[in-house]
Amino acid sequence: MHLATLDWVLILSFFAVFLIIGLVVAKKSGKNTQEFFLSGRNMPWWLLGISMVATTFAADTPGLVTELVRKNGVSGNWVWWAMLLTGMLTVFFYAKLWRKSGVLTDLEFYELRYSGKAAKFLRGFRALYLGVVFNIITMAGVCLAGAKIANILLGISQEEALLYSSIIVVIYSSLGGLKGVLITDLIQFVIAMVGSIWATVYILNLPEIGGLSNLLENQQVATKLNILPDFSNTEMLITLFIIPLAVQWWSTWYPGAEPGGGGYIAQRMLAAKNEKHATWATLFFNFAHYAVRPWPWILVGLASIVMFPNLESIATAFPNLNAEMQGHDVAYVAMMTYLPAGLIGLVLVSLIAAFMSTISTQLNWGSSYIVNDFYGRFVNPSASEKQKVLVGRISTVVLMACAAFFSFYLQSAKDVFDLLLQIGAGTGLLFILRWFWSRVNPYSEIAAMSISFIIALFFFVNEKMDTPLFELASHWQLTIGVIITTIGWVLVTLVTKPTDKGTLESFESLVFGEKSKFYNFNYKILAFLLGIIGTYSVLFATGYFIYSKFVTATLLSILAAICCFVLVKIWKRIN
Repeated sequence: MHLATLDWVLILSFFAVFLIIGLVVAKKSGKNTQEFFLSGRNMPWWLLGISMVATTFAADTPGLVTELVRKNGVSGNWVWWAMLLTGMLTVFFYAKLWRKSGVLTDLEFYELRYSGKAAKFLRGFRALYLGVVFNIITMAGVCLAGAKIANILLGISQEEALLYSSIIVVIYSSLGGLKGVLITDLIQFVIAMVGSIWATVYILNLPEIGGLSNLLENQQVATKLNILPDFSNTEMLITLFIIPLAVQWWSTWYPGAEPGGGGYIAQRMLAAKNEKHATWATLFFNFAHYAVRPWPWILVGLASIVMFPNLESIATAFPNLNAEMQGHDVAYVAMMTYLPAGLIGLVLVSLIAAFMSTISTQLNWGSSYIVNDFYGRFVNPSASEKQKVLVGRISTVVLMACAAFFSFYLQSAKDVFDLLLQIGAGTGLLFILRWFWSRVNPYSEIAAMSISFIIALFFFVNEKMDTPLFELASHWQLTIGVIITTIGWVLVTLVTKPTDKGTLESFESLVFGEKSKFYNFNYKILAFLLGIIGTYSVLFATGYFIYSKFVTATLLSILAAICCFVLVKIWKRIN
């Protein structure tokens, strides 16, 4: 499609603003690693919370939701809705602990919690494993989504799209550090929400859709509306509901939903003014991410079923789209082609913003591992702060190039989602328990990481073979990975020596203080449950209001209000 002059003005203005922000904050951010990676540890909760939400709104997120809705209906979203449990666990049990630790990156945790050469090895290896390998896979999925958007809306190839976007995002990420990322995240979040909501309203009123009521009454759509999966369909029930809620949320490590906190979520908590701001930021993120944001994407996904009922219709409408890039996830972008001049520019800006927000965060977070936990710890311990910042900027460029290259080996947002889940399968319980179970040691983590990666690599290679050795659904692959990895690291934990007593006592004194590590545990568990129930109630109430089921929606709204009221009372007790 061809963009109007107004659309190009919006896009170019957006790029100009972001580059200016990077240049403005570059001088202060380049002073030292505290400024570059944690923005001086003085950030307010609302800015950090919005940044977390903006980062999880990647360019591939609307496509993933659309793919889930088209394949399995609204209830298909339970594969990621279940991760709310992980997020709330972080809010009430771990946010304060992370901020109290005072580390620069969450990988410094290893030499606080563990002792000996194994702890040092774990920190260095994990820096490369997460900061490079895992990070590149995550960014590659976002790059793939960005390339699909550019191909459909701008008519440019994957190579061109990634070249242009990489140059821009690398410049402002490497200049501005975390502070530049946080400021641009705020702008990106506002643009993204306005664009997605406005686009949804316009699409629903297209003549082919005929309004919200006609959409919901459409025969192809009506079967996709259930928020809960069909309990009479055993396979769907297991796939979409039981495994995510019973297994996935506590057992897998996934960016943005790490059990016990971690990654860029931990980075935001560590950048907070204090423990209270770290907790509030994480709570805001989980509420906004799960309760506020999904429905515009869901509605566009439902509308896409009417406009593009199958993959063949998408291929017919976009004959220049490479066969490798075709999939249900592109239906979201395909729907954007119906928008008028000005609005399509705004939506494109919002999608570019989503792309840049996630990539800039991943680059800053990944380079923080490389600099602080590998280069500064093992390669050049005497490096000056300016040298470390320079290495951080160089690693930003290298990471971006590797992610863009690897994106050519992926096909859809769901493929990336499944791969990341599989790599982290079975490691989640360890990250939850290591703060409280003294037996956990470096060998536990090394075993969990190694076993889960080998299993994930085995399944990934098998699926990419022309003639696979076997065929196994992704949810059963995940379950097998969880079982084998969990058994493996628990056995290693029991047969190896725990961390020495002195290191353990020093760690617990730092993060728990004089109080017991299980202090107020009962109240925290109650707050955890109330947070989950309240957030799900708002999510479902919104859906039922959209469906015009006002009695159910009102009851859920009342339940959410009750949860909020009780939670405030408990919050005071916890603090």
